Amino acid sequence: PSAQTLRKPGVSFEEVIENIDIGGPSMLRAAAKNFQDVAVVTSPDDYAATLTALREGNGVLPENALFELARKAFLLTARYDTQIAEALAWIEKPADKHAPATARPEFPPRVFLELEKLADMRYGENPHQQAAFYGWGGRAASGLAAARQLQGKELSYNNIVDLDAAWGLVNEFDEPAAAIIKHTNPCGMAIAGTLVEAYLKAYETDTVSAFGSIIAFNRPVDPATATEVAKLFVEAIAAPSFEEAALAILTTKKNLRLLAMGAAEESPSAGRGFQIRHVLGGALAQTPDDAALPKEARAVTKRAATPEEQRNLEFAWRVVKHVKSNAIVIAANGRAIGVGAGQMSRVDATKLAVQKAGAGAHGAVLASDAFFPFRDGIDEAAAAGVTAIIQPGGSVRDNETIEAADTHGVAMIFTGMRHFRH
Repeated sequence: PSAQTLRKPGVSFEEVIENIDIGGPSMLRAAAKNFQDVAVVTSPDDYAATLTALREGNGVLPENALFELARKAFLLTARYDTQIAEALAWIEKPADKHAPATARPEFPPRVFLELEKLADMRYGENPHQQAAFYGWGGRAASGLAAARQLQGKELSYNNIVDLDAAWGLVNEFDEPAAAIIKHTNPCGMAIAGTLVEAYLKAYETDTVSAFGSIIAFNRPVDPATATEVAKLFVEAIAAPSFEEAALAILTTKKNLRLLAMGAAEESPSAGRGFQIRHVLGGALAQTPDDAALPKEARAVTKRAATPEEQRNLEFAWRVVKHVKSNAIVIAANGRAIGVGAGQMSRVDATKLAVQKAGAGAHGAVLASDAFFPFRDGIDEAAAAGVTAIIQPGGSVRDNETIEAADTHGVAMIFTGMRHFRH
């Protein structure tokens, strides 16, 4: 059982090596290569169909059935060898073979990916594109691949992308949280003492954009929350679970997709500790952006943030991490007031967030996913009534942005950490 052994906490290097089977894969490959004369059955799932075919053929299997069994056998041995090769690529050989196998610090020279098709999509991002949803093969299902769809139409490609964004955002918080997502960006996000309060606060952020959105909660959906959500046209809702009374309310909307996600994973990384993104001719790999506010974060202005501003700055800093760059989030009272997403200049992202926030920007705080290259963004925020700003810093014009903040009496914190999201 190599795969199970490799995943055991503290497994020794010797145990890893000793649990590599040689004879089994060799016999399966030999049988599969000779599929015209040998039926190689590698899964109990195929027993019934094989027995039926044998009876119908008077003890002889048709060639197409033999070939399909051989194909499954090669897939099984390929998976087995891939799991071993992948595990060995990730670990160091210790001096003492009885010592636990330790992870290599760098990215391995080769990465093996096994993806298993879970469903065909009606189409991709657009109707002229074909698409399918794959889960990680050879391991326990997790995340959206493990979610139970309780009702509603089949999920679309865009639904899955937005659900992934929404689920990642709400699980940034320990408090009851609600995220309303449109095109992977939050058009509403809030935390509160109860789930229904969090939802209502999030909805207030942008009641227009919330129409046709994806919503995620980090608590089981209760009847009070379901009653409020049912007033809005929503594409899908993801939550750890749904109370029976809440389901009775939401199932009246037959096309609404409801996903029971179970408990959140400890890490948003779906692979082997890093995220993978396809590009022309290859792929990029990186560790997930799961860092919290760094201890090195420091006040750089004459006026320090008040305790209330500090709480809202930390909230906004978590939210802005989930907004497409250039990203600005204006927040107050545990709620996103205005979001400026995906702009080509930071001052335009600031103007958009201010526009969305309206009068709510007065007395609110602002988070920027990267440094302000000029003071114009600070001036725009201050003119709207923003009283505190959190940003990475690191621009050659940091002195100018600090001077602008001091001129307006705005408190500003430099984190020394950037949160680009492309």
